[in-house]
Amino acid sequence: MADFIRTEDSGGIRTIILDRPELFNSFNRVMAWSFQSALDAAAHDDSVRCVVITGEGKAFCAGQDLKEVTSPDAPEFRVIVEETYNATVRRIRSMKKPVVAAVNGVAAGAGANLALVCDLTIAKESAVFVQAFSKIGLIPDSGGTWLLPRLVGMQRAAALAFLADRVSGTEAAAMGMIYRAVPDADFDGEVLALATRLASLPTQALGLTKLAFDASWSATLTDHLGVECDLQVEAASSEDCREGVAAFLEKRDARFTGK
Repeated sequence: MADFIRTEDSGGIRTIILDRPELFNSFNRVMAWSFQSALDAAAHDDSVRCVVITGEGKAFCAGQDLKEVTSPDAPEFRVIVEETYNATVRRIRSMKKPVVAAVNGVAAGAGANLALVCDLTIAKESAVFVQAFSKIGLIPDSGGTWLLPRLVGMQRAAALAFLADRVSGTEAAAMGMIYRAVPDADFDGEVLALATRLASLPTQALGLTKLAFDASWSATLTDHLGVECDLQVEAASSEDCREGVAAFLEKRDARFTGK
């Protein structure tokens, strides 16, 4: 274990495992730096075409380790939010590859929002999401106040943030908070199938689609059409686009390489 993070590679899939199970994979600064290094490595490794983030043990991530916050030498809250969480969220959203959160158990506080900020979130039906911040007098961070209204609507977002109710994976999928919930027994196989499918697709096009989605939130339709055009020109210059067009014309399955 390297500073509470493990990684595994298989078939173009890089799995990043939060590995502090005795504390429900809660973050301290050392773990955050290690996680960010793992994200950077995945972003810059051309052999990686899909990233999966999951947790070791019973939890996905319980958010911030409160012992760090209350220690005599605790960093300021601004430092924790910016360096541990905001820096991580920016890495996930800027990565030009699909990032899947595989929520295997409890995802609480910042841990819940780190799961939601991923491109696709798949969870066990028994997994639990909870915006635990109000229980200790805080607001949702790690993008939570931006994500939740867009995913589930303002009224439901307010209820989740104010009341801190526990939401199962099944309930989260039903309200549109996450992509999918699957039976616990099928979870590992479903995560692998999803990641394998994503890793076989044109990686650059997926990454550019992700950038286009994010840019759309702050743009008018007219302005965003220009953004789409620029990104489409970039996508059209890729080897995968040439392969996709050739495969379509030749009536065969495309063999994408991520280039």
